[in-house]
Amino acid sequence: MTPFVHLRLHSEFSIVDGIVRIDEAVAKAATSGIPALAITDLGNLFGAVKFFKAAREGGVQPIIGCDVWIENETNRDQPSRLLLLCRNQAGYLKLCQLLTRAFRENMWRGRAEINRKWLTGVGATDGLIALSGAAFGDVGRAILQGDSKRAAALAQAWDRDFPNTYYLEIQRIHRDDPSVNATLQLAAACDLPVVATHPIQFMAQDDFKAHEARVCIARGEVLGDKRRTRDFSPEQYFKTADAMLALFADIPEAVENAIQIAKRCSFEFTLGKPKLPNFPTPNGESIDAFFFDAAKAGLENRLSTLYLEDARRDDVRPRYMARLEYEIKTIVHMGFPGYFLIVADFIGWARQNGVPVGPGRGSGAGSLVAYSLGITDLDPLQYDLIFERFLNPDRVSMPDFDIDFCQEGRDRVIDYVKKKYGEGSVSQIATFGTMAAKAVIRDVGRVLGMGYNYVDSIAKLIPNQLGIT
Repeated sequence: MTPFVHLRLHSEFSIVDGIVRIDEAVAKAATSGIPALAITDLGNLFGAVKFFKAAREGGVQPIIGCDVWIENETNRDQPSRLLLLCRNQAGYLKLCQLLTRAFRENMWRGRAEINRKWLTGVGATDGLIALSGAAFGDVGRAILQGDSKRAAALAQAWDRDFPNTYYLEIQRIHRDDPSVNATLQLAAACDLPVVATHPIQFMAQDDFKAHEARVCIARGEVLGDKRRTRDFSPEQYFKTADAMLALFADIPEAVENAIQIAKRCSFEFTLGKPKLPNFPTPNGESIDAFFFDAAKAGLENRLSTLYLEDARRDDVRPRYMARLEYEIKTIVHMGFPGYFLIVADFIGWARQNGVPVGPGRGSGAGSLVAYSLGITDLDPLQYDLIFERFLNPDRVSMPDFDIDFCQEGRDRVIDYVKKKYGEGSVSQIATFGTMAAKAVIRDVGRVLGMGYNYVDSIAKLIPNQLGIT
């Protein structure tokens, strides 16, 4: 049997228009003759690592990509789309750079848009494969408007910027879509390859109404509103390889190109190996030497406060030094000196600049080095706290300090870190809030047009039980 590869999939990480759960998509691919699968969420890579892990475990080749917004300079409210797939490491890094720049420099109405000029020039698209975006791409729109001359000019411009990696995309969400023949004619005229894709928004055909409810929740619309925008079709479910082969039986080269694109993509994440920044030592000395000196000096300061009598201090110093040297040896061996020094640096700045900082929580309080550097304020030897709970050479994992800054000063600490280490080196974590059962009932009731009091009475019947569905 000839396989098929789905190169378009909006998972639940697409935020506004996808309800596909990653594990379900991978399982479906594995059982329906699809050897590789792409994740192409709208405007982000939030689900990429989770998808990569699930696909590897499920025996499916993962392809990392993104359905990106392309800025329309003449009308910002009508952007086009382009599908970008990572061929290799260089392509993944390029895609990350493009999306980061879009989020930081080019937001419009909640969309992170890529400026067309960012994709021109030497090396601008290295490692990436581009698909035209079908009806949502600028070429597809020109075709639908009957402007074949403009469509050809746009396609040729994309082909120049993506040499040998640009494909005209054809879809048959509606079997009699007239744009398919027009796209094939354009491909022949411009000598460009075509590829068959299918936009997956949900898993099964019966999920269409649930998907529409999800879209309405995101857009603040009501399902029964006849004037609301309807961008999706019940056909946009996860179709099997056999179904896709039957759909494009008359254009076998489009199916074959989907397989060839999958073969061209060989990017893999390197997981489980932390990438840590380097701490800039003041006099250019090695970070290990500076780390040892800083920890030793910090311990002396702590001992002078803990033990005011010289004799008593001299008596306990060997015990503290033995523990300090053991911890330093472990930290250096595991490659974490820079991490400790950076954390100590911004905690020290906070304390010196009037920002209250907590004494330290969690397993980090078991580190004498952390206490010596001023990261924590609890003597671990006095309370017999165990360092190995925090950092253990037999179980390599990132150390994790739980630090509490006063809410009225934490923004100043973040600004300090940005200024010292560079804005490009600092980010805050994005978190996904999943909706609990009661919230789901209320939102779905709203988009179904039901009265608030009625829906609220149903929501209140759900027990306050953690994890209830």
